[in-house]
Amino acid sequence: MISPDRQSGLTLVEVLVTIVLLTIVLVPAMNALYTGVAGTEVHSNVATSHYRLTSRLEELLTEPFSDLSDAAVAADGPASPTTYSDAAGPADRLLVYLSLYDGDNADADDDTFTGTDADLLWIRVEIEGSALAVETVKARGY
Repeated sequence: MISPDRQSGLTLVEVLVTIVLLTIVLVPAMNALYTGVAGTEVHSNVATSHYRLTSRLEELLTEPFSDLSDAAVAADGPASPTTYSDAAGPADRLLVYLSLYDGDNADADDDTFTGTDADLLWIRVEIEGSALAVETVKARGY
């Protein structure tokens, strides 16, 4: 039998210890949730940017080789954006670089942009001001 002097329930010390433990555990848990939510947003932005880049690259690959080659010659080197780039203004502007490409390194200088082959074209699409880019080489007739 329980004595009438003894009462059941929580003591003030037990309640305080519980509150302290919950506070200590909740801070890292909330931090982990915030990191997960922020990571989801970053992934979404990178995925969207990647799809934009590959879409533009696929569009360029459907262009006639002669048109791309003419734009590469007009650009005056692989560091100059071509007319296939987006108009200046938006922060996420796509820049398109084209250059004739030295696939066989016949001049033995290990520079892919000198001693170019007439049938190869280097294509690079990047988002201005970011490290995101895709590139490929297109051969005449493909």
